[in-house]
Amino acid sequence: MAETKKKSTRFSVWVILILLFVGLLGFGTGGFSGSVQRLGMAGDTEIRLNAYTAALNDQLRSLEAQTGSRVPFQQAQQAGLDRQVLGQVVTQATLDNEAARLGLSIGDARVADEVVATPTFQNLSGSFDRETYRRALSNAGFTEADYEDTLRADIARTLLQGAVIGGVDMPSVYTDTLVSFLGETRDLVLAPVTADDLTAPVRGPSANDLRSFYEENPDLFTAPEMRQITYVMLTPAMLADEVEIDDAQVEALYEQRIEEFQQPERRLVERLVLSDAEAAEAARTALDAGETTFDALVEERGLTLSQVDLGDVAIDDLGPAGETVFAAEPGDVAGPVETSLGPALFRVNAVLAAEETPLEEAAPALRQELATDQARRVINQSAEQINDLIAGGAALEDLADRTELTLDSASFSVDSTEGPAAYENFRTAIQEAEQGAYPELMELEDGGIFALRLDAVTPPELRPIPQVREELGQAWRAEAERQAIIDRAEELAGEITAETDLATLGLEPLTQTGLTRGSFVEGTPQDFMQTVFEMQPDEVRALPTSDGAVIVRLDQVTEADTDSERMSAQAQSITEQVNAGLAQDLYAAYADRVRARTDVVIDQAAVNAVNAQMN
Repeated sequence: MAETKKKSTRFSVWVILILLFVGLLGFGTGGFSGSVQRLGMAGDTEIRLNAYTAALNDQLRSLEAQTGSRVPFQQAQQAGLDRQVLGQVVTQATLDNEAARLGLSIGDARVADEVVATPTFQNLSGSFDRETYRRALSNAGFTEADYEDTLRADIARTLLQGAVIGGVDMPSVYTDTLVSFLGETRDLVLAPVTADDLTAPVRGPSANDLRSFYEENPDLFTAPEMRQITYVMLTPAMLADEVEIDDAQVEALYEQRIEEFQQPERRLVERLVLSDAEAAEAARTALDAGETTFDALVEERGLTLSQVDLGDVAIDDLGPAGETVFAAEPGDVAGPVETSLGPALFRVNAVLAAEETPLEEAAPALRQELATDQARRVINQSAEQINDLIAGGAALEDLADRTELTLDSASFSVDSTEGPAAYENFRTAIQEAEQGAYPELMELEDGGIFALRLDAVTPPELRPIPQVREELGQAWRAEAERQAIIDRAEELAGEITAETDLATLGLEPLTQTGLTRGSFVEGTPQDFMQTVFEMQPDEVRALPTSDGAVIVRLDQVTEADTDSERMSAQAQSITEQVNAGLAQDLYAAYADRVRARTDVVIDQAAVNAVNAQMN
């Protein structure tokens, strides 16, 4: 029996070891750094890791171009960028799977033609350059096989897209209607009417006038809801003056951020990398002879100026090219110079002078910054103790006695922005507070802390006339004058005919011609153009404005000249836009349908691994 138990135990040990070994094998081959390079499956098609990584990098670069500064991946992730990109990659994979299911196959010859025809892989003479091809793929993190597989899938997907949206055009009547609508113009004359055009001053208000205005406009004289609170607060600014910062700390921070205070001379530079030394010299010769320009060379390489822009750089940022580039003047093209990417030409667009802020000038701000940071740490360390006191039933008054928190009380409305109400978190807490609720320690935007208690709520209340008599009188007079101006404008409008010169009425007319629906005329109401396009020729209207009125007479209606060069171009543009929009909507609906019927499996661990590397 003992021997049997021993054998059974030995067998169990071997089973555990084998399972552990298999598990380790799986970890080695299936991990992010192992041989498995797929993110998941869309039907029978792999969703590759490098496709997701490349798409993430592209989107981050796009964000950087839009914002003008680097966007941390964590920030982009909080905005949902990773989920958006993953959705796009998955959709592409489902369409690739659909193309394969339908038997769409791209031969090697077609792929080769696409590679050879890509400007990025060509030299200055326009011929395919194998070394340029290899280097470009290597810099992008692709093998030739990976790139060609991706290209093959892209072409197949393009064929699928063409089959879905081919021949889809919006009916011409749609474009014709839009062009006719947008191309109409109006000629008119208008004149503002002001208080100077009144024939008599506005009389003062009677008691009944004020009473009626008061009753008709209660919102103007209603006090907002007021919330009476008691609060305790501690901010870094309240402690900063008590924190002692010695000169050594200030000097150390200055040295740590020396690049901020001592910036060397810099250049705004663009760099164009050429395929080889021969191509670089040929480009240099053509530039010197005036046969080409830097912009033209960039275009010949299939690039844009934004893609060759290095921004502002110091001499050390350019490596071996630094001295050559910094010896050039603004507008000069320097080089060719050999770089890690190959021979390159550099255009200098501007010189940024060196900037230096001595320690003596920087010290006060640095000292304040250090004191504030130290105060934040003190506050953060005391927060746990304060929370314990609150949990133990301490009132706000007790907290003020036993900690550094200061106690105060005040009334606040939803519009309050003074004092502690300058903090958004504080204003939000006031509005969300409930009477009788347990105090809660909360943070402020600058690292401070606070807790509050709602003591009372005074609901909105219509203030009595004696309290608002002065502003009531001002509001009545402003409205009475405005109405008098409108009445005068309507009176004048009734005297105007198609032949009337508005200047004879004491007005200052302004003639406007060729106005479209999208035109803007200063000093007119918000819906002015809409009103004008509703009017008939020779019609006159008096339109109220924010401070008076304006008289407008429509002199001429001009139908759209659909045969003109401008309108024909606009019609062509509209046709292209609506057709592209229709095709995009149709293809998006098709892609959604394909994805809905395709089994998709995502390896979340692989997604997390890629995301972790992006941080």
